[in-house]
Order: sequence, then C-alpha cells, then structure tokens
Amino acid sequence: MPCLTYDRGTLILHPPPRGKAWVEFAVWDDRIEKFRVPAHQYRELVLALRSEGTEIDDRAKGFDAIELVPAVEMEPYPHQKEALAAWKNSGRLGVVVLPTAAGKTYLAQLAIQATQRSTLIMVPTLDLMHQWYANLCAAFPDTEIGLLGGGSRDRTPILISTYDSAAINAETLGSQYALLVFDECHHLPSDFNRVIAEYAIAPYRLGLTATPERSDGKHEDLRLLIGEEVYRRTAEELSGSALAKHEAIEIKVSLSKQERERYDQLIQIRNAFLKEANIYLSNAQGWQRFVQASARSKAGRKAMLAHREAKSIAFGTEGKLRVLSDLLARHYPERTLIFTDDNATVYRISQDLLIPAITHQTPVKERHEILTKFKQGDYRSLVASRVLNEGVDVPDASIAIVLSGTGSAREYIQRMGRILRKSKDPTKLAILYEVVAEDTNEEGVSRRRKPNQKTKPKSPNRQLELVPYSPPPTVIPRAAEGEANYDDW
Repeated sequence: MPCLTYDRGTLILHPPPRGKAWVEFAVWDDRIEKFRVPAHQYRELVLALRSEGTEIDDRAKGFDAIELVPAVEMEPYPHQKEALAAWKNSGRLGVVVLPTAAGKTYLAQLAIQATQRSTLIMVPTLDLMHQWYANLCAAFPDTEIGLLGGGSRDRTPILISTYDSAAINAETLGSQYALLVFDECHHLPSDFNRVIAEYAIAPYRLGLTATPERSDGKHEDLRLLIGEEVYRRTAEELSGSALAKHEAIEIKVSLSKQERERYDQLIQIRNAFLKEANIYLSNAQGWQRFVQASARSKAGRKAMLAHREAKSIAFGTEGKLRVLSDLLARHYPERTLIFTDDNATVYRISQDLLIPAITHQTPVKERHEILTKFKQGDYRSLVASRVLNEGVDVPDASIAIVLSGTGSAREYIQRMGRILRKSKDPTKLAILYEVVAEDTNEEGVSRRRKPNQKTKPKSPNRQLELVPYSPPPTVIPRAAEGEANYDDW
C-alpha cells in the first residue's frame, strides 16, 4: 500500500499509487529516489486519491480530533453566523474580511469549535498573542492552550503563535495541526511568513482581516495560501447593529503664510530632482527608487531631506493643533484617541496639551499603565503614533482624531476601528475626525485612499458620504468536493 509521510515541509509518497490522480502533484527527488509533494497540497492530493478509490497509509498527519466544550455560549451576531456558514460551505477554507471590533476573534472561536481538531493560530504581535490566549482560556477552560513566541515554546492541541515564531518552526509544526487560523492574514504573503502555509498540510484554513489588500499586490496569494475570500462586510454595513453608529468628518486646515512659502519651496526642490531622475511616487517602486537615489548623490539626499521637511510641515502645522484643541474641548469628557504619523508630533502634543503619549519607544509597563488609566477614565485623552494601529487591545473610545497618516486604506480602517466597539448606549455616536492640510500631498493621498467617498466644498466640518459595498459571491474551492469525508481528518 502506498505510504504518505511528512518530511520537513514536504510530503513523501512511496511507493507510487497505481492510479493517475497523484501524478499532477508529485515531483521525483533523485536524492532519495522517491516522489515528493508540496505539503500544502496534502488536502487536494488525498481527495484526488479518494475520488479514484486509491487507499494509502497516511502517516503524514500528526493531528487528532479534540473535544471542545465552551464554558459560555454567546449568541453570535447575524454577520458572524453568515461568515461561519460561508466558510463551511467553501470547504472550511477561505478569508473573512470584517472591520475592527466586528468580532473576528469570536468567529474564529466558533470555527475552532465547529471543526473540533487541533488548531494553530497565528498573530502578528505578542500583545495579540496574549489577548487570544486570555480569550480562548476563558472559552475552553478544560482544553490545554499553549503559546509559541515571547519565550514560550509549547506544543499543545490549541497553540497561539506569532507569525515570526511559526515561520521559524514551520517545518516541525506543518503536520501537527488540522486547522490554521491566520489573524490579520494580510501579514501571511510576505516572503518570510508564507512558509507557515506552504509547509503545512492543514486541510482547514481560516484567514481573518479588516484590510486584506497589500501595496505590493501579494494579497492575491491569499487565495493560494488560505482560500478564496468567502465573506466581507464593511463598517458602514454593520453600523448600528454589531458596531457603534459612526460618522467620518474631514476638516481641512490651511498652512500659514510662512509655512506655505517654505512648503512650496521644499516641494519644488524635491520635484525638480524627481523629474530629472524620471522617478514617480505614485507607486511603491517609485518610492524605493527615490530612497535608493537619495543614498547615491548629494542632489538625491537634498531632495529626500526636502521631502521629509515638507511632510513634517503638513503633519504638524499650527492650524492642526488649534483644531485639535477645539475638538478636545468640544467633546470633553468623552474618551478620545489622537493619531499622528510621526513621534515628534506625538511628543509635541503630549507636552503642549499635557496628554499621555504612546509610541514604539514607550516601555511595556508604562504603556500598560497608560492604557489601564485610559480605560478606567483617569485619562480622557491619549495620543499615539502607528503603534496603536494594529495588534493592541485599546480600551473603548468614542472619538478619534487623525492628524496625520500614511494615507493607506489599511491605516484608515484600523484607526476607525478603534472607536467602533458598540456602546451600552445605543444612541451614542462614534466620530472619526480627519484633519488634513489643504493643498498638500497629504490631501492628495486622503482622496486616493477613499475612492468611494464624495467630496463637498470646503467647510469647517464635513461628513463624508459612503457608498454601500456589495459583497462578492462565495467561491467554493475545487477541493471542497470531498466535504463528505472531512471527518476522516
């Protein structure tokens, strides 16, 4: 009888089966004189062999069924039920796109509970790893749950790992888990992280994210590494039901005469160099060329310094700080999060307005203390850079003020998500203010990031109009034909 074994990220099939179904998966390895199959094709290979009645001795899988009994069962929101059903109907493969605060962790818990198999969960940060650990320990108190990363090296039926640790140990983890859950799965397609999916035989895979799209286009690889996008809902569609009612308001401010003159001068220096070097900043490749050019010549270095100074003027203009003070006074004592792209502006706001600050330089204990006091209401406002965009459990806030950012859709959605958790007061409105420097590059990226939003004439406060999103039809992968045999795994 043909035997299938796992070998450090690949499968060995020996001796060859009599049928033909296995041929399209296997490659001959002269070193061992046996056929190898990529580990991630385990599911399709087994289903293909079953379809032609070929029996094999499957020694590759190192996972087993486990009994999961939740301590408390909560009624899922309708969108969570729909997402779980779409994932199941797609062969228990695929990506679910939901906004921050829409309950992606609980959806994963439902998927783990429905699958009843050993599970590996990947997260991008240690903070998220510990959040998942706390949630799952409370959900399944009778099940051993372990950690991989941050000094922990557990091997348990349910294991929570950082992407970095899972990638480093991909060759040994690949055969041990039947279900892979990729939280913030847009991190997976990187050259370093993708081996987690490629070296794994897991027949079930679930990707979770609010922002699957990547600037390098590698989000297309999620279809191969996890499965098709099976379900999507936006914050606008869930507003007032699973999420707080909310609105986004853009406020444009003008540079002072002195700031405008300096800004225009700097942009002219930068653009003159870009034109001469035939570099366009409309894509990631153009920016990379600009960075490389800045290291090769004095003119390039001068252009890069001009670009950075112009950016700092737009980010930290005095007009923005005046608007910030007005908004804080208007919404006091509501809990307010202030976001900016650079640490210099964070510290300036913290010093001028006596607001606690968090950046990547903030020690872990100090950050924990600040977030705790913010949650308790001792601090009513908090200013931060990108460190709170993703992977940190931020206490509920109802107001977010964005003074600067990269202009990416991901950053916008992540920051919006920080105020979307549903309040006990159903009438309470969450507001995201985006303060933009008028007639600067910052205004341009703001428009490009939100192509579905209609613009209005300039006014002190303007609400952005959002066009409802229609989710794509569910696509069922070819391998889903073996659904009837799933219990064999």
